Amino acid sequence: MKKKSLQGKKIGVIGLARSGAAAANLARRLGAEVLVSETRRRSEVNVNLKLLDKRIGLEFGGHSEKLLASDVIIKSPGVRGDIPVIIKAKTKNIPIIGEIEFALQFIDCGRLTAITGTNGKTTTTTLVGKIFKAAGRKTVVGGNIGNPPAAAVRHIDKTTELVLEVSSYQLEDSEKIKPRISAILNITPDHLEHHRTMKNYIRAKSLIFKNQGPGDVCVLNYDDPIVKGLAARCRAKTIFFSRKRKLRRGVYFSGGRIISSRGNERVCIDVCLKIPGPHNIENALAATAIALAAKVRPSVIENVLNAFRGVEHRIEYCGTKRGVKYFNDSKATNVDSTRVALESFSSGVWLILGGQDKGAPYAPLRGLIIKKVKGILLIGEASGKIKIELSGSAKFYDCKTLPAALKRAAGLARSGDTVLLSPACASFDQFKDYEDRGRRFKALVKKL
Repeated sequence: MKKKSLQGKKIGVIGLARSGAAAANLARRLGAEVLVSETRRRSEVNVNLKLLDKRIGLEFGGHSEKLLASDVIIKSPGVRGDIPVIIKAKTKNIPIIGEIEFALQFIDCGRLTAITGTNGKTTTTTLVGKIFKAAGRKTVVGGNIGNPPAAAVRHIDKTTELVLEVSSYQLEDSEKIKPRISAILNITPDHLEHHRTMKNYIRAKSLIFKNQGPGDVCVLNYDDPIVKGLAARCRAKTIFFSRKRKLRRGVYFSGGRIISSRGNERVCIDVCLKIPGPHNIENALAATAIALAAKVRPSVIENVLNAFRGVEHRIEYCGTKRGVKYFNDSKATNVDSTRVALESFSSGVWLILGGQDKGAPYAPLRGLIIKKVKGILLIGEASGKIKIELSGSAKFYDCKTLPAALKRAAGLARSGDTVLLSPACASFDQFKDYEDRGRRFKALVKKL
């Protein structure tokens, strides 16, 4: 940790999620006077409230102008930048930053790897972290994956591999982030209710390489036209990966092998992945490109890839009941994630779909649903929109809640079928977050 004091400074924190609590605690530990401002009631944030230093000031039910006395305001991911208190703060030239950018000011780390993309971030970040650890390197994994870097500052030094999953929300508040290695896995419509346009969403994602130079590395998906096009804006050394074609220079998949090619120089890694679906081949390719750029031995990469069993809530097998398999894909909070999940199954799927709408169309799922889905069990606020946009693709069952949907699916499914929770929506209409939704699903499956 860099030695730096915030003595005499006033820090405002908007939002008491995990990252907000971590940033507030770090600021207080460094001597700042801290105010945490939250729109929710105290009773709604009790879990995170317990994490806070008792000397931190608090306000609930809205943001007061007390925040305007701050020297810096730390904004939680997802809080829009056009709310009144932030607009007023900007007119007063009060810096507005995110938890990641705040934490990085106090981290003396030259080994930062930052990974973004619409889908695959958590799996790829987890894989990279496991590869670095298997290589014997001191490693901290965090960011959007659930461990705020502000909470890990004391454990990070110059020798630490810091691997961060970074969302578009976090990137738009991290204008100064400068990774040694960055990666953009893919870009498809998501969070449009927040970013408003795809142009804004793409701009947020591209901030990951904004401050990189020729001595840094940026890993990009050659198969994704939007991501491939971003290479022209990037000053870092670009490494492409591809699942669909052989690359003269890059990392690609062919004949059950991951191959890294640099002209006449080739590295071959034999893979037999335990995680299903073509998207996981892409995740493995990205993780391999990152690890090779960080000079990890191919044998270490191969061992980790072939032993990896996936992450919780991402096409997670939950058990078989009366010949019916159950999968928790609660991490599928957007349409493209659900598309990826459906591509991992052949047929006979009972799909639990719905939640809080995020602004993207559901129509791109139509072809896969017609081919693979026996019935759609609708839950949450987006049910009406989903039914209109996917009309005629499969039979709908209006279940409203997850317990009702699972009970109905268990009654409809026959031996050999699959019940898949892959909502294509956010969870906040009925659950604390996607993890809460996934764990509730697993608990319900266990009781069947």
